[in-house]
Amino acid sequence: MELNEYLQQTAATRAERMQWWHDARFGMFVHWGLYAQLGRHEWVMNRERIPVAEYEKLAETWQPKERPAREWARLAKQAGMKYMVMTTKHHEGFCLWDTQQTDYNAVKHTPHRDLVREYVEACREFGLKIGFYYSLMDWHHPDGALCATDEAARRRFLDFTQGCVRELCSNYGKIDILWYDVAWPLKSADKWESVKMNAMARQLQPHIIIDNRSWLDEDFGTPEEHVTAEKEGRAWEACMTFNGSWGYMPISPDWRSTREVVHLLNTVTAGSGNLLLNIGPAPDGSVPPEAVERLTALGQWTAQNQEALYGQVERTQGRMEWLPTGSWTIKGNTAYFWCTRWPGETLVIGGLRSKVVKASLLTSGAPLAFEQTENRLVLTGLPAAQPDAIAGVTILKLECDSAPRQALGTGYVVLE
Repeated sequence: MELNEYLQQTAATRAERMQWWHDARFGMFVHWGLYAQLGRHEWVMNRERIPVAEYEKLAETWQPKERPAREWARLAKQAGMKYMVMTTKHHEGFCLWDTQQTDYNAVKHTPHRDLVREYVEACREFGLKIGFYYSLMDWHHPDGALCATDEAARRRFLDFTQGCVRELCSNYGKIDILWYDVAWPLKSADKWESVKMNAMARQLQPHIIIDNRSWLDEDFGTPEEHVTAEKEGRAWEACMTFNGSWGYMPISPDWRSTREVVHLLNTVTAGSGNLLLNIGPAPDGSVPPEAVERLTALGQWTAQNQEALYGQVERTQGRMEWLPTGSWTIKGNTAYFWCTRWPGETLVIGGLRSKVVKASLLTSGAPLAFEQTENRLVLTGLPAAQPDAIAGVTILKLECDSAPRQALGTGYVVLE
């Protein structure tokens, strides 16, 4: 299939295929592999220059507990996540499913189980959409680097890669997301035969959505470790670590707080994007207690504030302004003010151009008294202290008579 034909076909079905994803807003990333046994980051093989023969020994010592993916899926569901993406093969090259492409897999070696199948079954049990991460880069395969300079090696490596993708898209029923990573060392979609590979995936999984890491833009962008909206009309998903490492790394003290994750959710929602938040399970598959604690609290917060978070939202950029007390998300004629610094019994919002017809606290629905003039909205009778004890973020719902818009700028004009 030619590139232009492929792009036209995928564009024609994109809105329908992406509908659930836009509504979902929030997903769980799971990085789990042999590297978990070392606990020093998922790049430990590369960063510590561990010889392949030495690293391979980890495939004989991995002993996950029974069906740990159920724990992940249950936690994701409780946290308000709507989908999951798991590493089926990371850069280390170890495949977590019963692949016929290599014996370096979780069935031929320990744990002697198809971990991908267990994950798929857990997602379905808890009603979560299913995503497969697949690293194009492979440090273990003998042609993983040689393919850049040797045409015969490139052919062998592409046959291996396409075979893996075919299995993942054939053996587990309906799959919702194909999440490629690190298209190294080949430097173009042509070299990777990305059109051929992705067209195959779409033929096998007509409803699948694919990320932008195979040298094709595909369905959505993937800013990593930063929350940056793509251009207007382009779907995007910020993928973020919980503690600075994708893989299990208990020595890391840098865990994001529940409040920080709420801030990430606010930012992605304001940009009409998604958040894919990672957990790096321990070698036995247990979720680190720091993640459990934060995600459990987060689930309480998302349950109370879901109206402002999920579903079709609109970008605030160019429409709403920053305020020292918080920021916005928008749906239709409703503006949601995420108040992160509670001002006490009175909250003043400047520059709101739309007329407010009703104001309330989102969690309780309690109405708020307000007075609106041309340039100021003054809300009164608020609780004296921050009402939200989970993350210190309370959302005020402002129902307007037109699409919300705010104009302040950086200058100051004295008003009579």
